[in-house]
Amino acid sequence: MAMELRPYQAEARDAILREWSEGRKRTLLVLPTGCGKTVCFASVVQEQVKDGGRALIMAHRGELLDQAADKVKQVTGLDCAYEKAGASSLGSPLPVTVGSVQSLCQDKRLSQFPRDYFKTIVVDEAHHCLADTYQRVLEHFSGASVLGVTATPDRGDMQSLGRFFDSCAYEYTMRQAIREKYLCPIKAQMIPLQLDISDVSMSSGDYSAEEIGTALEPYLHRIAREIAENYADRKTVVFLPLVRISQTFCNLLNEMGVPAAEVNGSSADRAEILRDFEAGRYSVLCNSMLLTEGWDCPAVDCIVILRPTRVRSLYQQMVGRGMRLYPGKTELLLLDFLWLTERHDLCRPSSLIAKDEKIAAKIDRQVKDAPHGVDIMEAEEQAESDVLQERELALARKLAEMRFRKRKLVDPLQFAVSIAAEDLTNYTPTFAWEMEPPTQKQLQFLEKRGIYPENVENMGKAHLLIDRLIRRQEDGLSTPKQIRCLEQFGFQHVGTWTFQQANEVISRLAAHNWHLPSRFDATAYKPE
Repeated sequence: MAMELRPYQAEARDAILREWSEGRKRTLLVLPTGCGKTVCFASVVQEQVKDGGRALIMAHRGELLDQAADKVKQVTGLDCAYEKAGASSLGSPLPVTVGSVQSLCQDKRLSQFPRDYFKTIVVDEAHHCLADTYQRVLEHFSGASVLGVTATPDRGDMQSLGRFFDSCAYEYTMRQAIREKYLCPIKAQMIPLQLDISDVSMSSGDYSAEEIGTALEPYLHRIAREIAENYADRKTVVFLPLVRISQTFCNLLNEMGVPAAEVNGSSADRAEILRDFEAGRYSVLCNSMLLTEGWDCPAVDCIVILRPTRVRSLYQQMVGRGMRLYPGKTELLLLDFLWLTERHDLCRPSSLIAKDEKIAAKIDRQVKDAPHGVDIMEAEEQAESDVLQERELALARKLAEMRFRKRKLVDPLQFAVSIAAEDLTNYTPTFAWEMEPPTQKQLQFLEKRGIYPENVENMGKAHLLIDRLIRRQEDGLSTPKQIRCLEQFGFQHVGTWTFQQANEVISRLAAHNWHLPSRFDATAYKPE
């Protein structure tokens, strides 16, 4: 019997199939760690092989291949063939193949497959797909429909992926998952140890693990003491930069009476240690970046990141090890540290949910100022409110200048702020088609609906504006022309009003010869 999908998983499947049917053959699915990305792409694969087509699921580690095969079987009932080392799927009657990219990218192996052998290709952990090994395979099967699956919340990562993918079919945010109770809340707490990484160099796009280890080593005893004294009752996973640092930290915890274990790529008894940790024999599990992918222990309720990173997808994967739901678990405690650096790309708790730099900075300030930690969702709501106020003040100044013009249309920024649309306010094009100039048809549509078209810079923004205008009309919400008219008189957040509420106020103004009634405060007015 097939597994029943959660509502967002079914929406994701349908959106992916729709993108492919409309000609966007390389699309993305963005799901937070712990939200069942494998379930989603398994259900997509099931639909794609119904007509006799074949599907390939690619990953870069053996454990991920086994997990994908197990989940496909669990979700769809389909068995998978393997393409790795000595196993080949070529000629197999099984329609789904799980394949190691390291094996598939070899010319001798790849050349044996007809170019149209696979109808569908799924790239698990899509941020890897830009590597030469993946590109070699994807270019060989260039006619296939491609799905990239990623948990990254970062605009920079998305723009990198936009060089290959045509669209993002579906995004389910961590914020949505927490609110809808599919992931547990996160409480972020700052441990105010001043660890200076200002002079640490970069290696392969991230902070040098060797230099981070050197900078961290003098503080290990103090951090272990902090955990032993305050967090020993938690089920904790610690991420460290080097195996030797991970082993040292594990030994320190054991010396302080905290049962701890360490796993690394060379651990012969790794599976046994992980089982013992899950069973409760150890309170703390230390690792050197081994457990970022392909391992789940829902009972984990504390994550300690002692490996600072600028790669948001990696940061989210680390935190994601503790975000799954578990009986009796009320929150994930994320312990952050005061990493001193002039660089602005260091991942902090805000990197999990905030795409706007100003909002992120305010969230991190709240974490730093709260001695007992702060719920990052509550911190984000406060930060968003503060930033929105600042933007409204800036917009008010801009609108004051605009009042002297005879423009009857609404500036796109004014519209975005008035309807509280963060995606419009902070929009940056990701995919190649989004960066193209807007079409004449798009501009004519926007102008007809009341948007000033000359400030719409690209096709992607025009598409987003048009989609929002159509949906607002269907929902009976205020129009851009109503927003422009009423906000000139000082009314606030007209974009959140209904069409009827705005129309009634405009009628009252017209009856008063376009003047506010005496003693009427437009800034404080709220429609019933």
